[in-house]
Amino acid sequence: MNSKIDVGRVISNVFDIYKDQAGVLLGAALVIFLVAGLIAGLLAAGLGVIGILLGAIISIIASTFYSGMVVALVNDLRDGKRDAAVGDLFKAVAGVIGTLILTGIVVGILVGIGLILLIIPGLILLTIWAVVSPVIVLERTGLGGALSRSRELVKENGLPVFGVIVIVFLINFALGFVLGLIGAAGGDVGEVIARILASVITAPIGALAAAVLYFSLREVKGEVAPGAGGQAPGVPAPGAPPASPPLAPPGTREQPAAPPSAPPPQSPGGPGSPGGAPPPA
Repeated sequence: MNSKIDVGRVISNVFDIYKDQAGVLLGAALVIFLVAGLIAGLLAAGLGVIGILLGAIISIIASTFYSGMVVALVNDLRDGKRDAAVGDLFKAVAGVIGTLILTGIVVGILVGIGLILLIIPGLILLTIWAVVSPVIVLERTGLGGALSRSRELVKENGLPVFGVIVIVFLINFALGFVLGLIGAAGGDVGEVIARILASVITAPIGALAAAVLYFSLREVKGEVAPGAGGQAPGVPAPGAPPASPPLAPPGTREQPAAPPSAPPPQSPGGPGSPGGAPPPA
């Protein structure tokens, strides 16, 4: 088994899912980031520097919540189709929303400090904590457990994971730059709209990358990824009754017994004659 993830395959899977589920991904992103963007804009306009800092925290919370929802979506797609509605995806995150928000704030602050001070430590933290959201949503861990579990999964795959992060960053930066130029032509209102639109379009890429990385890392480590709700596929939940025997394939079900037919004619030797062959003509 290959112990390294394939960066190209991860990126390809990200955009395959994006294209197939664009309606759900963009619709949810529009709701989340429109609200977060408006709140952040109002805080920045009314409170200055403090408002900008509060707006940054709001953005982190929105991104973290959205990432958790996307993880639930990717997990639901593992059987080849999406069974859950958008509301179900939000509900899948509701039970861990506090942990997601706390983890997002802690990771954002620590990575930010690392990037500002020495850059390299920030990049290392960004890499080893790349899959904290999937861990929280699917493995139901706390803050400390999610950070250590993410580091364990990324171990021995640091460079490929960092490569995925760099590619996603460059794609999102390019899209944001283009939309920013377009928005600048519309003045302050245009810039706000462009910023929100950039968040809506680019957010699915980073969130999908984290989810796809999580399943890819578990795959190369030979781990069975948890199914929907955190239960491993094919493994009954604790206390569940034993699985029923497999059904026969269609068309091979046992048919009702036919009514008894008349006994065949006996040979001259009587009922005890071997073979019960019919009498000679």
